[in-house]
Amino acid sequence: MSTTAPPRLRRTAAVATPDGALLHATVEGPDDAPVTLVLVHGWTLAQAAWDDVAALLTPQVADGRLRLVRYDQRGHGRSGWGTADVSVDRLGADLAAVLDQLAPSGPVVLAGHSMGGMTVMCLAAARPELFGDRVLGVALVSTSAGDLQRPPRTRAERVRQRLTPGALALAALAGARVVERLRRLVPPEHPRHRAVVRDLLYGADATDAMVRAGAEIVHATTVRAFTAFLPALLEHDEHAELAALTRVPVEVLVGDSDKLTPVRHTRRLAEALPGAHVQVVPRTGHMLPNERPSLVTASIARLLTDAAASRAAA
Repeated sequence: MSTTAPPRLRRTAAVATPDGALLHATVEGPDDAPVTLVLVHGWTLAQAAWDDVAALLTPQVADGRLRLVRYDQRGHGRSGWGTADVSVDRLGADLAAVLDQLAPSGPVVLAGHSMGGMTVMCLAAARPELFGDRVLGVALVSTSAGDLQRPPRTRAERVRQRLTPGALALAALAGARVVERLRRLVPPEHPRHRAVVRDLLYGADATDAMVRAGAEIVHATTVRAFTAFLPALLEHDEHAELAALTRVPVEVLVGDSDKLTPVRHTRRLAEALPGAHVQVVPRTGHMLPNERPSLVTASIARLLTDAAASRAAA
């Protein structure tokens, strides 16, 4: 009888970045799977935001058809900060490090939610040679290529926009102790906490369980992550840097009630990526991987099928 141990289907890894950040990653599935999927989470979230989608992909991981990689973006979850200035470009470089260290060969599909989608766009701008060669599909979920600040409509909004993003972040940091105290007094199980999260992040059909799960992830995020990434998000603009994404199949999804990256951002993405498959999902907000995990998984599955077929034909 053979005593060879079965291959490990789940492990954790620490991805080192050039500036000293350690990114906490989870890898599931065999190293020789036909395709690797990398899931990239959004601002104030963590890799757990993809739990529902990952669960639906379990059969493909278990039978060896898929290798699944998730990681906490720097300053989120269990990942460190490093010494570099925070920017979305830096997050794109982090994603490159994840690919280099955890998926150094074979076809890759990338899926990014919110800031995670912006991370993928920055990777495409900085490393266009990867797209069409290694990266064979991209899902952009509830995200934007930039222009997150709407034109000011009132005097108060004009005054706020005269402040630099850095000044906004400093003001937020000054109130960090107050914010933390309020977060302790109003935890995720508190009805008022859930009501705020539901209003900001979820659509009409979201269940209480969905909202509670999202609230717990956001609640675990540090005030530093809230404030330090705000300027980076406001400065993010990749509208002129999306050419590499035209080389691969792209799925774009947005909730019709998304308040953080509204449908107008998806329309601009569709203009820049005319070959993309675009879905505006009714009665949903910003948290599509939680609100419609089956729909998001189906979009990713199409990309995985195409990527595996490309590898087989090569």
